[in-house]
Amino acid sequence: MCRWFAYLSATEPALLEDILIVPAHSLSKQVHEHYLPYLAHFEPDEDVHATKREIDLRNRYFNADGFGVAWYTTTREEYGECEGARPIAYRIVRQPLTDPVFNSIAAHTASTAIFAHVRAASGNTAITDTNCHPFQFGRYLFMHNGMVGGFALIRRGMVNAMSDEATHHLMGTTDSEHLAMLFFTYLARRADVHSPQVFEVQHPLGDVKAALEEAITTVIRLQREVLAGGRLLAIRFRNHATEHPPSLYLSTTAGATLNRKYPGHPDAEHARNQEGGSGMVKMEKEAHGAHVIVASEPTTYKKEEWELVRKNECIIVGGGHAGVIFLTHVAKSGELEPV
Repeated sequence: MCRWFAYLSATEPALLEDILIVPAHSLSKQVHEHYLPYLAHFEPDEDVHATKREIDLRNRYFNADGFGVAWYTTTREEYGECEGARPIAYRIVRQPLTDPVFNSIAAHTASTAIFAHVRAASGNTAITDTNCHPFQFGRYLFMHNGMVGGFALIRRGMVNAMSDEATHHLMGTTDSEHLAMLFFTYLARRADVHSPQVFEVQHPLGDVKAALEEAITTVIRLQREVLAGGRLLAIRFRNHATEHPPSLYLSTTAGATLNRKYPGHPDAEHARNQEGGSGMVKMEKEAHGAHVIVASEPTTYKKEEWELVRKNECIIVGGGHAGVIFLTHVAKSGELEPV
């Protein structure tokens, strides 16, 4: 994952060198070194080693895919060309401590508002200066640490949700910049302005927060629609007036019977004999998560747990309808029609 740093003060400028280079664990040194105090989130039933692996995965050790720094200055305001401070951005595809230009800038530049970022590229996005953070849009800067899961699959959906004006400002290929454009799309709608005005207006922080939440909500919706692993289509079909297709059964409760953590597992003795096992965990079946099982015949001998799928019925699970089953008959005309 990436690493980023932001400094903000109403009255006290900071020298870039003092906050980004000199400290023993400055952002420039976090390319290879990490210091993560307090970062633990062990739950009572959690595997401590698995949690450590997760922390290591999400905070991996090499952030060598680019660097960017931006700071705000009132120079243009002093020349009467704008109102308020505007950012200057410097982005490179190399490690900051080996770049003489950055070191020179840092030694002679101070600001009350500073953003900096070291990148660890996610997915197959190109390692170019265009894809380095922070991204600059008018008076705004945008940085991101992490990744949009399944970005390659939901990218088109994200673009479709953007305004035309926002797509014109997409310069790179990262999931982060696409998220930024979604954010500015919703921010413009809230402010009832069009790009590029949305990048120049100082929006209330409440609107900024709401627009970012809306952008994240859109991403989650697209992920659920496109990436949902719990999507299933099954049809019991036979194109004959009287003959029936092979058997097909449906269950929304047998999962608890088949799960050794719950009472009633058909192979309870096996569960008790597992290495290090001490018998089944006593849990109420009602606590089992929602699920759907489709099988050619029941895998438990509990008849009440199973329902026979009728001839020429279609079962759809997921695709925006998680946990909901829709049945469709085949009409005499040969076309599908809802029940």
